[in-house]
Amino acid sequence: MHITGGCHCGAVRYQADVEDPQRVSVCHCTDCQTLTGSPFRTSIAAAPGTFRIITGVPRVYTKTADSGRRREQAFCGDCGSPLYATSPGAEPRTYNVRVGTIADRRQLRPFRQMWARSRLPWIDEIPACPQVDADA
Repeated sequence: MHITGGCHCGAVRYQADVEDPQRVSVCHCTDCQTLTGSPFRTSIAAAPGTFRIITGVPRVYTKTADSGRRREQAFCGDCGSPLYATSPGAEPRTYNVRVGTIADRRQLRPFRQMWARSRLPWIDEIPACPQVDADA
């Protein structure tokens, strides 16, 4: 599946291929919660060697985990939209693309959840919350 996407303001645009659109992951780790400002992060891996920035230049923050593993977290320097994460180093690298930035994201449904021990306990209660179709 070919994907295109970009940040909220349009300054950074990308394209890539994903080998299996059913391989979307939700991560509940506390780093993902903090880096997104939400209870979890949803990502899909781009096929090796296919991720390309079309316009703009993302800013990169390198996060070092407790394990010592380093991950580059890319985001738009203008609007702050998180775009992808990858390991530092030479190409080809694996890019974990943030599903919320993919133009055709509706068909990308999660198949697994990671770091469930950090999952916020109220996640399952969301369907019971009142719903409105627009900001009231």
